[in-house]
Amino acid sequence: MDAASLFVQALNGLAAASSLFLVAAGLSLIFGVTRIVNFAHGSFFMLGVYVAYSLVSHAAPSVSAALSMVLGDAAGQTTAYFLMLMCAALVTGLLGALVEVLLLRRIYKAPELFQLLATFALVLVIQDSTLWLWGAEDLLGPRAPGLSSAVDILGRRFPTYDLFLIAIGPLVLALLWWCLQRTRFGVLVRAATQDREMLGALGVNPRHLFTAVFALGCALAGLGGALQLPREPAHLGLDMATIGDAFVVVVVGGMGSIPGAFVAALLIAEIKALCIAVGTIDILGVSFAFSKLTLVVEFLVMAAVLMVRPWGLLGKPQSAPRISTEQEAPFTLGSVRSQWVWLCMGAALLALPLFTTDSPYTLVLGIDLLIAALFAASLHFIMGPAGMHSFGHAAYFGVGAYAAALLVLRAGMSSEAALLLAPLVSALVAAPIAWFAVRLSGVYLAMLTLAFAQIVWSICFQWDDFTGGSNGITGVWPSDWLQDKSSFYWLTLALVTASVIALRRVLMSPLGYALRASRDSVGRAEAMGLNVAHVQWLGFVVAAGFAGLAGALFAFSKGSISPDVLGVSKSVDGLVMVMLGGVHTLVGPLVGAVTFTALQDSLARSTDYWRAVLGGSMLLLVLVFPQGIAGSVQALWQRLRGSYASEKRVAA
Repeated sequence: MDAASLFVQALNGLAAASSLFLVAAGLSLIFGVTRIVNFAHGSFFMLGVYVAYSLVSHAAPSVSAALSMVLGDAAGQTTAYFLMLMCAALVTGLLGALVEVLLLRRIYKAPELFQLLATFALVLVIQDSTLWLWGAEDLLGPRAPGLSSAVDILGRRFPTYDLFLIAIGPLVLALLWWCLQRTRFGVLVRAATQDREMLGALGVNPRHLFTAVFALGCALAGLGGALQLPREPAHLGLDMATIGDAFVVVVVGGMGSIPGAFVAALLIAEIKALCIAVGTIDILGVSFAFSKLTLVVEFLVMAAVLMVRPWGLLGKPQSAPRISTEQEAPFTLGSVRSQWVWLCMGAALLALPLFTTDSPYTLVLGIDLLIAALFAASLHFIMGPAGMHSFGHAAYFGVGAYAAALLVLRAGMSSEAALLLAPLVSALVAAPIAWFAVRLSGVYLAMLTLAFAQIVWSICFQWDDFTGGSNGITGVWPSDWLQDKSSFYWLTLALVTASVIALRRVLMSPLGYALRASRDSVGRAEAMGLNVAHVQWLGFVVAAGFAGLAGALFAFSKGSISPDVLGVSKSVDGLVMVMLGGVHTLVGPLVGAVTFTALQDSLARSTDYWRAVLGGSMLLLVLVFPQGIAGSVQALWQRLRGSYASEKRVAA
């Protein structure tokens, strides 16, 4: 590649960096002040594109005609076009303020993970609302008047609009710097980023500040989306595609650091552009396709940065959160009454195939529910007792599925042997990942697990000769005696039951208490002689092994496997299951898995807008049961028992 082509590709990277910076800057502001990991931020980017399309298509002609009488035709059209883009950003900012007031303000005192659940539910609602308003087809907006041509740069044609985008990024950075450094609003934002609890103790009402910051962040995301209208069509996949890149930029730059977000956006966009520019080259007779790295290069960068500088390039270590004085009750074995309830439920599940001979789909759904329960229980093992929030747990589920499929199809093993070895493969893959992950905490740990999961996904997605690439692997069937769905259901029930009991026993063993001690206070745990990193590493590997077993069962139940099972959406599903049921209860992940999977299945078959209904149901559950379904029911039961015992003592 010549120097001219390389330079033009670098300019393409600068244009992409400006758009990425706008989204990441808003996300960084929101997290820095509110400490909310806003999964819906990509949805506001998507709304910015759609709103800009509607305004440019319907309102811009009238505004242009009015402005042309004063400024002339060309200037009037250009001014009207960009005025509509700014209005789109304003609309998304107002929608963000509305969401903060009506929803997020009600759950600020809830655990951070439930705030994450609420924003994910919001993603589902916004996505189907967008589908209802604008339809499923891609919408390509008109080019920007006055910037629709191209200029000659070193003999290459380069779009004029991309040059405009290159200038937008530094301009917005300068405006944000002035706002944060020279205004009282900026002083409050910086103070809240450092220690929002202390800000409240000094008498500052955080409500209005949180609303303003959330609206500003959403407006920046909307502006980033609106500016993309001339470059790419509006479509329903923009939300999830954008939020992943935005998270990477924010974490690499440093949570709450606007200059860090700008530097990280430049770094990642330019590395991607360089990969595209290099293309495919031969090194020592081996062909390397660098262009394929664009799928995963940002996660490689994030993993490298977090392992060297855990708080990002320009970020600062976050202040330690103040621990609540309310202590969680230790895990205990159930009473005799609860054990009888579990026995009755087990007997009902065992007899299910006998009563579903006329409804084979019920048995298929039952298998899916059992696999989801095991997947959620394995994630809860490190989220609840260990306090390690993983955004990439689907990687081990997927590795188990691929391992089982490859052992059967490539190694010629039986499905029984594959079911035994697949969890070990997942645990082996998790061992080096966990070694790095347990040295971080909070959102940085979560994002590092996401980075490693995306690396694993990329390997499975692009290794065509071994994993089947994007097509996946088909023909993954169990042994002959398991071909009957009833037999496979009973095997799944036995393995899932044994696994859940094993996880419960481990949580009540010394390892379980050591995990909980490391979660509650690292300093005290180390003072007692615990090797916290080793304990957390062991818990991480154990959880990955059980997730791998769930993945192997999934592969044999479906007969095929694809890279989707390792994707971000699968990891998010696991998080939703655990949080929906309740993080601090042993039965919570099982309740959440069954509730989420059953809701998703029934709604998907009954309405085209099932995501909105599912998201609305999840929002309702978050508001009504802030501790999760099982956690809230358990708390209510304990209050009733305490009230009944008090009444008996008074009567006596």
